[in-house]
Amino acid sequence: MKRSLWNRIGMLLVVAALGVTWGGHAMAQTKTASSPAPSPSSSSDRKSLGSKNAPITMEVFSDFQCPACRNFYETTLKQLIDNYVIPGKVYLIHRDFPLDMHPYSRQAARFANAAAELGQFESVEKALFDKQDTWAPNGKIDEAISSAIPPAELKKIHDVETQHLNEINASIERDRTMGIQRNVNQTPSVYVTAHGKTEALPGGGVDYRLLKQYLDYLLRQ
Repeated sequence: MKRSLWNRIGMLLVVAALGVTWGGHAMAQTKTASSPAPSPSSSSDRKSLGSKNAPITMEVFSDFQCPACRNFYETTLKQLIDNYVIPGKVYLIHRDFPLDMHPYSRQAARFANAAAELGQFESVEKALFDKQDTWAPNGKIDEAISSAIPPAELKKIHDVETQHLNEINASIERDRTMGIQRNVNQTPSVYVTAHGKTEALPGGGVDYRLLKQYLDYLLRQ
């Protein structure tokens, strides 16, 4: 993909300032779901924030067990949501890209997708990243996030996960396949679409200050 717009705000400055943490490499092999999946638009909608009519769309390929993804969420995405997503400037889409090196990343992705079916993706995403250090070593997600998600809601999420497991797996694999087609090989990987062009930002996550400069530049065009 062309990087002309990003180059205009100083690619060399960005690379020097990012302090990128690599999330790892993804295998190029995907699994086949055993039943039809919901439409791509409906599944991505449930894992998205903001208005579809926003002038900028930002896709984040992420792994809930990835420390770099947690850092990007905490230092960049939270501010992005407050300052660009809520005001209608950016439509933010989460794309699942669980890495094989993280044994519980798919489990977390399934849980988050089930929560999305209930309209709770945002709160579960926050809980998974906030408590990553607790559940990542053992996969005990319920125990780790019990303080943030009430038991009754946890049960509802697991019920949805059980009832729609094939569809949820298909949604995750669809995101992964999309990432592989775009040569995603680490998380987080960020793609920005504006004015009919899609650009891949430097891998490993982008510092909020630099991302803000880039988004403001696009909004001025």
